[in-house]
Amino acid sequence: MADKVYITPEGARKLRDELNHIWKVKRPEVTQKVADAAALGDRSENADYIYGKKHLREIDSRIRYLTKRLDNLEIVDRIPPEQDKIFFGAWVRLEMEDGEIRTIRIVGADEFDVSKGWISLHSPLAKGLLGKRVGDDIVLNLPAGRQEAFVEQVSYSPPDALEE
Repeated sequence: MADKVYITPEGARKLRDELNHIWKVKRPEVTQKVADAAALGDRSENADYIYGKKHLREIDSRIRYLTKRLDNLEIVDRIPPEQDKIFFGAWVRLEMEDGEIRTIRIVGADEFDVSKGWISLHSPLAKGLLGKRVGDDIVLNLPAGRQEAFVEQVSYSPPDALEE
C-alpha cells in the first residue's frame, strides 16, 4: 500500500470536485464527440476521431490518478494543541533578514500554489519551518541560499486572522 498523502480539507474537496467534473461532465462530452466523429465513416484519416480518442485516454489517465490519489489521502482537519508551533496546514508570517514580511501556508503536494504563498510540505522552506514556534529566529537552507528569518505568527485559520 502506498504511503498516505497529507492534504487539507479544501485540497481534498478540490480533487474530489475535479474528479466529479471530469467523470460526469468532461468525459461524456468527449465520448459523444468521438461517437459523432466515428459515425462519419473512415476513422483512419478522421482527425476529430483520432484526437478525441487521444483526449479520452488522457481523461481516463487523470481519472485513474485522481481515484488512486484520493484513496491514499490523509485529510488533516484538526488544529494541533500547540497553536504557536508550525505544523502541516499552518499559515506562518515570517520576517526575512532583509525585512520582507512573507505569509505562507504549509500544504500538501497536490495543493501548493506559489501565487497564494502555499508551499508543499516537502519543500525546503516547509522542512525548515516545521516544528518551529512563534518568536524563533531560524536559519533556512533554501535553493537560493541560506537565509535567516523570524517567526512572527502562526495561525491555523486563514490569513485575515493574522494581525497586521
